[in-house]
Amino acid sequence: MTDRSSSPLLRTARLTVRSFTAADAAFIVELLNDPGWLQHIGDRKVRTEDEARAYLRDGPLAAQARHGFALWAVRRAGDEPDGTPIGMCGLLRREGLDDVDIGYAFLPRARGRGYAQEAAAAVLADGFSRLALERIVAITGVDNAASGRVLEAIGMRFERRLRVAGHDADSLLYAAAAADFNRRRR
Repeated sequence: MTDRSSSPLLRTARLTVRSFTAADAAFIVELLNDPGWLQHIGDRKVRTEDEARAYLRDGPLAAQARHGFALWAVRRAGDEPDGTPIGMCGLLRREGLDDVDIGYAFLPRARGRGYAQEAAAAVLADGFSRLALERIVAITGVDNAASGRVLEAIGMRFERRLRVAGHDADSLLYAAAAADFNRRRR
């Protein structure tokens, strides 16, 4: 796998959102084995940096090449240009959903600081403006109230409970429409 440029895709007041690179493998191992990830997202069986590089190559980097969007690395804007990510946030195509889905996850040391909301709001705006998507959805576990609050704070609304392919339990589906989003921004 060749490294992609780590130049920012999105910037917020406190965050830089960029494509992943192979150099992010240690971060991926840490994030994908965090108890919160395992509880709310599931075990991806990524335990080594080699497995993390394969996860990046076959997941976010392949999605970016295929769709022009993916899960991206999120780091604090004040960190050095090659600073270690504190989380991931982005858009993805998920089996069992008709619409593009927003997803995010942050390391424990970055939770509770508003980073997920800030990054997700920027990704949502990018999806509606740059990608001209008409609708973006998100799923969260029934027991993940914190994630539901983030989604509502960025303007997404609960639609229904559903079972998504590959998930053992029901999920809550949230959605935002471009027309509503653009109307609120005026």
